[in-house]
Formats: sequence, structure tokens, C-alpha cells
Amino acid sequence: MSEAWVSNNGVEIHDLVPAADRRAWAAQGHCPDRDLYTLFREHVRQHPGREAVIDPAGSMDYASLDAHVRRVAAVLAAVGLGERDIIALRLPNGRHAVVAELAVAAIGAVALAYPPGRGSRDTLSLLGRSRARGAIFTDPLDTALRRRLPHLEAVFTFGRGRPGALSLDTPSRRGWHPRPVDPEAPARILVSSGSESEPKMIAYSHNAMAGGRANYLRALHRGDAPMRNLVLVPLASSFGSCGTSVTIAALGGTLLVRESFDPAATLRMITAERPTHVFGVPTMLRRLADQPALPDEDFTSLRAVVSSGAALPRATADACRRRLGRPVITVYGSSDGVNCHTAATGLSPYTGTGLPDPAVAEIRIVDLHATDSRAHANPLPPGQPGEIYAKGPMTPLCYVASPDLDARYRTATGWVRTGDRGMLDQHGRLHVLGRLKQIVVRGGYNISLAEVERELGAHPAIAEVACVGVPDADLGERLCACVREAPGAPPPTLESLNEFLERERGLERRKLPELLLRVQEMPLGPTGKICRRTLVTMTSERYARPPGRREERDSAVLGPDPSATARVRRSVRRG
Repeated sequence: MSEAWVSNNGVEIHDLVPAADRRAWAAQGHCPDRDLYTLFREHVRQHPGREAVIDPAGSMDYASLDAHVRRVAAVLAAVGLGERDIIALRLPNGRHAVVAELAVAAIGAVALAYPPGRGSRDTLSLLGRSRARGAIFTDPLDTALRRRLPHLEAVFTFGRGRPGALSLDTPSRRGWHPRPVDPEAPARILVSSGSESEPKMIAYSHNAMAGGRANYLRALHRGDAPMRNLVLVPLASSFGSCGTSVTIAALGGTLLVRESFDPAATLRMITAERPTHVFGVPTMLRRLADQPALPDEDFTSLRAVVSSGAALPRATADACRRRLGRPVITVYGSSDGVNCHTAATGLSPYTGTGLPDPAVAEIRIVDLHATDSRAHANPLPPGQPGEIYAKGPMTPLCYVASPDLDARYRTATGWVRTGDRGMLDQHGRLHVLGRLKQIVVRGGYNISLAEVERELGAHPAIAEVACVGVPDADLGERLCACVREAPGAPPPTLESLNEFLERERGLERRKLPELLLRVQEMPLGPTGKICRRTLVTMTSERYARPPGRREERDSAVLGPDPSATARVRRSVRRG
């Protein structure tokens, strides 16, 4: 293990990959060995007039973007933020999110980006554990949490300042000049709910972002012209990290974004702005495919549609391919450091997730009960299922402030244990067989069952609770809370439970259960634990929705108050 990077507030970030591996990847050209802002500045010099960001406010070229980045970097540096600081970013999609991430890189700090949304739990957890010294927010509710975060010394916002926040649009009177940063130093912390009760924070270096993660996009493009990437997911998400750091800083392409997803507006943007690629989760792609044809629509600029974040149903891929007339590429990947996609093999039942790319991440299949040493030395042969392991130029440094996660998900030689079951076939193609982790993937967003169960368990009317996923033709899965109420307590309703979770426990709206199953007794397995398999069967039989029957079934199965159910459903979709 190399010497740890230590933040000014004492948070240590170790590189769990042997230094010899990192040097080899740089020597092979898989990593650029330069920091993100230096790479971005090279693109500014080479093509200052090229479009860098397109959002509903218009277009911003590379020279204008850099001028804005430098102004913001000067403001951040003027209050003492810089190298060895972690700065939180919670911003909606748009040019401000791009400027903020590049400005943090420019001063040598580490960006901790996470998606906007209602709720305080994620902000308190992430900023508390990372000991972030600075933050850039848009929501006054986030700014108000500063008093509960003693390490947070400065909060900023774009536009007019507000109580507790400094404006980033006020030019600094102090001079600022960029300095090169160690390319193996941390650049961005990706955030994932995963299977843990608190969001995971995974630290990536400049080389891993501009190398391995950028190589995955290069393999998708295979063209000489610059990429024009329409990213539908939040830029602050793991999937959305292919936006600022990769599309702009590493590749010098054009990033197209909207603040929120709207299928009809997305199709109009494809026609008007001519992207080469569209990136979205399967639910988004299905809703694009279901949109009626628009007058004069033109999708000929598209090279491919890229799906990730959840398993891509064959029906969704076929519908999207027919609607847009372009190839659909599915990506198996995660913030933890794994990637494999079908760009080289094509999407069919026989090609699985595709061929692993050593310029991104090598993949091995390991016995589920293997130790670290066996994981490195004895991968399973083709055709035998096991746990998916990954290591390569995109491999992150470590989990932040979570040595328990490092011990659980990283081996002594730097391999990432994905917690997913898979198999490599005789052609070397990866087939993903399912999850070992306890999560629900709703529309590409991972919801930790442990987190929701813990907070529901604090409700005075709940004696036992277990959460499971219910298959859904639209979103992939929906979260169902299975509860046994305490003796003598009034039967809980879905609306009352979600109000408790959001208002009393601070749970983000996108994590709220959409279904409720009340049981007199929890089914138990042979060991005496709650049998989730039985609950999955019970909930699937009762709540599973056939395609085209969503609205009718929602009102029918979610209790006597359809209006309350509709409010919950709308609020979860907005979150």
C-alpha cells in the first residue's frame, strides 16, 4: 500500500492497488498521467470555440467554460480551500454542476458529488464522514444543515448569496494560478447507496477517471469526431460521472444535459442538438421508446444508446432500437469499480454483458467462499459461476472513511469484489447472473434494504419489518415494505409510514417504499431468520404488474386511499 493521502481534516485515502500495477497501466497508455484540469486546459487551447456544455440555458464553448471555472476556482481558493480538501457538490444537472466540478479539480481539491433531492440524511452522513471543508449547494435546506456539520467551514451557491452561503458569481480580488496535481491523487468521490445502511463513498484518482473510465467511453465511440454525449442521469451519480470528468476533461467532447428527465423534451433535444450518444437507465430508455413520433424528428446523429444502472430487459432494448433506429449498448458497471459492456460483441442472449476490456478493468470469476489469496491466484475456469472480481485502470483507490468496506470488498492485491454472481463463457464474455447484495434497483437507483428497514423499525407501530423488491415492467423493481405491527397498535398505512420516514427520519424521497404488505407473522427460514424468498413470492404474487396496467393496479392494491397512493407515487418519481 502506498503512502496515504490525508485531507486537511484528517481523512485518509489509501490506494489499495499495488503501485506497480498503476505504473504499468500508465506505461501502457491506459492512463494519461495528468490531472483533470490540466487535461481540460489542453482542450481549451486546442479548440476554444468548440461547444463544451449544452443545457436549457444555451451553449457554452471551452474558452467561456474555462473562464467561468477559473473565476469559481479563485473564489474557492480565496477562502483557503485547495489541495487536500474535500468539497461537497449537490447541484442539479446544468452548466453550474460542470463548472463546480472542474473548479474543484483546478484547485487540487476532491469533489464529493451526490444527487440533489429532498431529505437531510445523505448530506449529514456524507459530509460528516468525509469531513468536507467546503460545499456548493443550491437548496437552502442543505445550506441550513451547516450548523450540524462542524467541519464545514464554507458553503457556496451560484447566483445571489443567501444566509449562510457565499456567492460564486462574485469575482475574487485575489489572484489564483493552477498548479499541476499528482495524477494518482484522489479527484472525485463517487457515491452509491449500494447495499449498505449509509451511502458508500468511493475515491477515484485523476488517472482512474481520465484513464479507465474514459477508456470505456472511447470504446463506445470508435470515431474520429468528438463525442456529443446526452447524459440523462444526474451528473452527480456514478453513471453520470461520465459527464464532466470524462466527456469534457478527458475526451474534449460536448456534454448535453437537462435538469430533469422529460421523454418528449429529450427527443426534441436529440433532433436539435445532434448528440452522438445517449446515456440513460433502462426506465428512461423505455419511456423514450414509448413516446409518439414527433414532427420532423431526426435521430441520424446518434451512434448508439447506452444503458446502465440496472439490468436492461430485452423488450426495452428492442423497443428503443426500433424507436430510435440505432444500436443499444448495455453496460454492467458500478461505482465500486467494475465495467463491462456489449459494444464489441453486440446485444444478444448469447453475448452476455460483453468482453471485458483490459484498458478499463480485467474481470475474474472467483469461488464465492474464496479468501483474498485464492482470489488472486485461482480464478474459476470458463463456464463456472462465482463472484465477479475486477481490477484495472478504472479501479478506485478505496472506500472513504469505511475500512470495513475495504476489508469486505477489496482483496489484498487490489481486486474489487462486486458482490455479484457471474460467469465467463468460453469466448471470455461476461454473463451477470444476479446479485449477492440486499438492494432494490428502482429505475437505475440502488436502494439499500438495510437502511429503509432500520428507519422503519423506529416507527412505534412496527414490531418487525423486512423490505423486498417487487418486479415491475416500468421501473425494473419497486420497493415493498413488509411489516408486522406491534400488538395493540393501529394498522399503519403506506402514507403514514412514508411521512414518518421523510419527516421524522430524514430519508430521501426516492428511497420511500411504494408498496406495503402487512403480515400477522413474518415467514422464517430454517435458521430462524426472516425468509426473504417467501416474502418475495408473496409480494410478487400480489403486486407484480403486467405491462400497461400500472395505474389501475396501483390504485387497486395500495389500500383504500388512492389519492394518497398517487401522491406517494408522484413524490417518489420526483425524488
